[in-house]
Amino acid sequence: MSMPFYVSPEQLMKDRSDFARKGIGRGRPVVVLGYGDGIAFATENPSRALHKVSEIYDRIAFAAVGKYNEFENLRVAGIRYADLRGYSYDRADVNARGLANAYAQTLGTVFTTESKPLEVELVVAEVGADQAGDQIYRLSYDGSVAEEHGVVAMGGSSDRLAELLHAQWHPGASLPQVLAWARRALGSTGVSQEETGVVREIPAAHLEVAVLDRSRPRRTFRRLDGPMLVDLLEGVS
Repeated sequence: MSMPFYVSPEQLMKDRSDFARKGIGRGRPVVVLGYGDGIAFATENPSRALHKVSEIYDRIAFAAVGKYNEFENLRVAGIRYADLRGYSYDRADVNARGLANAYAQTLGTVFTTESKPLEVELVVAEVGADQAGDQIYRLSYDGSVAEEHGVVAMGGSSDRLAELLHAQWHPGASLPQVLAWARRALGSTGVSQEETGVVREIPAAHLEVAVLDRSRPRRTFRRLDGPMLVDLLEGVS
């Protein structure tokens, strides 16, 4: 009888982490930026149907990088969680922290018990009454949760993007400003851009942009596209 192949728990967790990070790193990055009137999400995405940024509930949005089918299942599960909690208790009882905790449990369980981890990284964001009340949570493939403030970058070249954006971002920035920073940062990704330092200009039609607008009465999520997005991108040189 052959002996079973032994892999130490440390090596197994390392292999799973490396596998998930490689899958996430191949995805186009998503950036999340707070601004004076809300929270903005931006990514390079020519598709008009396969969204990486979506509404979850009244004041909560979801953004993801990685394998589309995996994060789409998580998005749907998040909507069901929010709807059930809002129906059972009160709409005010649905918040980003509770949703982030639910996602963390799912991601952590899959990472430790399944043969393959989920190749996804998520952001759950909730817009508050003012910028100080905004909540942004970043969730990794292994279920770890980090509370972020102002700037988040996920996906390929995320460290470089975060560094670029932190150098420019400041509280109270306008929506045209943060969209210009996001577009410029996303245009700096790619092998040739990182080697030459040349920033490509991403067409507005190839950007997926959405915001949580705190000035809206209840459902704060809205997508920005077409002439509206072009006008906003041209608002800051």
